[in-house]
Amino acid sequence: MDSNQAIVLYPSPPIGHLVSMVELGKLILTCHPSLSIHILLATPPYRADTTASYIASVSGTTSSIIFHRLPTVSLPPSITSASRNHETLTFEVLRQSNPHVHQALVSISNTFTVQAFVMDFFCGLGLSVATELNIPGYFYLTSGAGFLASFLYLPTIHKNTDKSIKDLDTLLSIPGVPPLHSSDMPKPFLERNDPAYECFLENATYLPKSAGIIINTFESLEARTLRAISDGQCLADDDDTTMPPIYSIGPLIFSQRGGKGQDLDDVHECLKWLDSQPRGSVVFLCFGSLGLFTKEQLEEIAVGLERSGQRFLWVVRNPPSSNESVAIAGQSDPDLNNLLPDGFLGRTKDRGLVVKSWAPQVDVLNHNSIGGFVSHCGWNSVLEAVCAGVPMVAWPLYAEQRINRVVLVEEIKIALPMNESKNGFVGAYEVENRVRELMESEKGESIRKRIEALKSDANAALSEGGTSKVALVKLIESWNQVKAG
Repeated sequence: MDSNQAIVLYPSPPIGHLVSMVELGKLILTCHPSLSIHILLATPPYRADTTASYIASVSGTTSSIIFHRLPTVSLPPSITSASRNHETLTFEVLRQSNPHVHQALVSISNTFTVQAFVMDFFCGLGLSVATELNIPGYFYLTSGAGFLASFLYLPTIHKNTDKSIKDLDTLLSIPGVPPLHSSDMPKPFLERNDPAYECFLENATYLPKSAGIIINTFESLEARTLRAISDGQCLADDDDTTMPPIYSIGPLIFSQRGGKGQDLDDVHECLKWLDSQPRGSVVFLCFGSLGLFTKEQLEEIAVGLERSGQRFLWVVRNPPSSNESVAIAGQSDPDLNNLLPDGFLGRTKDRGLVVKSWAPQVDVLNHNSIGGFVSHCGWNSVLEAVCAGVPMVAWPLYAEQRINRVVLVEEIKIALPMNESKNGFVGAYEVENRVRELMESEKGESIRKRIEALKSDANAALSEGGTSKVALVKLIESWNQVKAG
């Protein structure tokens, strides 16, 4: 490939998707440093963590990655007030951005030969633009194969019932995935008449029509599921589409130093505290960049941790100001004395540390004092735990995380489930038992051994001749073949 050749990447706006897409760009550059990577940035539909400083740091360190801001689109008030799912806002931004995507691809094509257009799985509408411009279109899944199987199977579920998934109250048999209760499907999949449902349903039909699907996982982590997807078992029976190649190129891990509301002294304080703890003794509790708990739930977690007797490092964020369980607005640092039970910080100071808002998760997970991870099952966090060899308690909060819990507990067997009540609340007793089980029981020990083996597999997958490295080389070769053809 000469220096006039480019790959265009199109993430959906939330920062987790952007970061994962940038990591994909960097990975491609390790194989082909002469390529230029162009990343299209659509308007964020809500303000969570600002991406400006992150984008500036990538531009400053990797000159081959060029960002293109698409023109701002404005959401009609009818959508922002009526949407039950924040995903609806993302889909509307992407729909309105499609003409700008067309213009950007034409503009980049004037200077570069565009080898491939790689879209986030939210960005299905972009496939028509790629087809029109005769550019091979690929999809990139920031989640695991368990979610991809469920996503591809959605049209089959839709065809087999006229009910909403939330009303089925049944176990779903999705090829390659353990039996999954209908209520474990992502929230936007649950309500048949929801605009987000319609968008996901439509996007599920775009994926098989692409030139290939790139996924952030590795073969030995999800072997059975990847086989079922590749064999076309997740496609509708009457679908005459054949499954395109699946490229498992993970695990892609991003280490972020210094975060929102944190200076490096705070970061070092948290790691310094870990330095003083016994090896493998600390449970780390952290719930992603968007997950929030009510004050009542935070109090239950505190009581459970205190009763468990375990050492802990806990990242606490402010409760939501409305009924949202997802942080789609900027967050200020929490007042811990006001949020946590009276005297909790004092009583647990010898064995616990509570950190406000953010911690350097990759560094923490790789610290030898960490022995367990209570996680929201966001896929980036799952891969970080696998690469660090840290077993999990799975406590999903939003998006596809309930599917991930089933996969982690039943299929991969590297997590214990946190069991909620019907309304999603988790009591102190459950927190206490699960944390203790992870750290002290035979079951906890068996998942620890399993995840340590997968840590070695993850390293092997990325090394020369490993499954993920081979998949990446095949992916890049496919761009040349498609263009040549």
